Amino acid sequence: MQQNLTSLFTRRQLLTALYAALIAFLTYASVYAYRKPFTVATFEGIRFWGVSYQTLLIISQGVGYMLSKFYGIKFISELKRLGRWRTSAVLIGIAWLSLLIFGFIPPPFGMICLLVNGFMLGFMWGITFSYIEGRRATDFIGAVMAVSFIFAGGFTRSVAVWLRDSWQVAEQWLGFTTGLVFAIPLILFIYLLEKIPSPDADDVRERTIRLPMNKESRRRLLKNFGLGLILITLTYVFLTVMRDIRDNFMANMWNDLGYGNKPAIFTRTETITSVIVLAMMSLLVIIRNNFKAFQLAHGVIVTGFLLAGFSSVMFVSGNMEGALWMQLAGLGLYMGYIPFNCIFFERMIASFRIAGNVGFLIYIVDAWGYLGSMSVVLTKEILKLKLNWVSFYSVAVIVFAVIGVAFTITSFIYFNRKYKRGSVSWQENQPSLSVQAS
Repeated sequence: MQQNLTSLFTRRQLLTALYAALIAFLTYASVYAYRKPFTVATFEGIRFWGVSYQTLLIISQGVGYMLSKFYGIKFISELKRLGRWRTSAVLIGIAWLSLLIFGFIPPPFGMICLLVNGFMLGFMWGITFSYIEGRRATDFIGAVMAVSFIFAGGFTRSVAVWLRDSWQVAEQWLGFTTGLVFAIPLILFIYLLEKIPSPDADDVRERTIRLPMNKESRRRLLKNFGLGLILITLTYVFLTVMRDIRDNFMANMWNDLGYGNKPAIFTRTETITSVIVLAMMSLLVIIRNNFKAFQLAHGVIVTGFLLAGFSSVMFVSGNMEGALWMQLAGLGLYMGYIPFNCIFFERMIASFRIAGNVGFLIYIVDAWGYLGSMSVVLTKEILKLKLNWVSFYSVAVIVFAVIGVAFTITSFIYFNRKYKRGSVSWQENQPSLSVQAS
């Protein structure tokens, strides 16, 4: 099967890609200022129902985020280009308002505020990615955007720590105050997102046109790739669980490892990870054959699982220092996690010539991923497991890495066979999807 390749990038196309990558990165990094900084607050000594208030808040926000992902399967897949900036403004505005109310009300009612906050912010990835998908440079642009939540997770926490230590901002106000710092920049970045040009003819020829998906087109896609999507979803669940535990309880783990008084370590370690992952993902843009890039994405995910698992084995056995383990385990899990958010589904759609959008597929795996993440956190609290976060996380990474490798390899075999068969049987029954193996 042959893929129609276009000419090399023109100067205008390169500048558009760079512009889109920069604005997408800055936008989503700023969105993180409304989501993660509150986790710096430990709310020491405050507990309800035998669970720490910090954990209850993280769970509440995570449940809201998870619910938005399930609803987003429909909402994001049907999203139209017109009016996206208004939708973004409303969602972020409500998320920020919830942090304002959080500052005023006593525990445990702040859980409601974080539930609303998580639900509103859960749609922002799909909205932002809709500006950049379906381009020959989407691998690069998406990688830049995706590493924003590696960098921003540490950077926005560092801002929150600075506000707490230098300006004596109370714990319950850290979320709202950090959002205030980023409010004007975010307004500017959303405006600039709207100025990103639509995919041109070369983009559409090589990556297919991206369209809103109705109920029937979603059903057909699930029918044709159901088994593969189940394998992908299970793999993504393990990655999300590992990533979310590390992301939500990073401050606790650094404290346990003896680095709690060094706020800059958040930004330094995450920046290193961001640069490495960005370089790896960006290189995929030079692979013009969509299916080869899709296959390679599987390989990157397997390598990430192996790196995270091996470094955790070394740490648990006492053969690796804690800071190095945090760096390598984080790098490994993001090597697995990032491709799903910028390259994996982009190349899948282009390989099988599906007239749909990436948001639908991302929100399917995201929904179940966050359900898995919340289930693990709740299980630890309900069963009163005595492991601290460092011990719990290091062992969990080892287990999930083994399972993740198995599912990713099986997914590779499934899609490889599907592609080689040319999918003629379902191509003829799906004219509305414009599917044709490329």
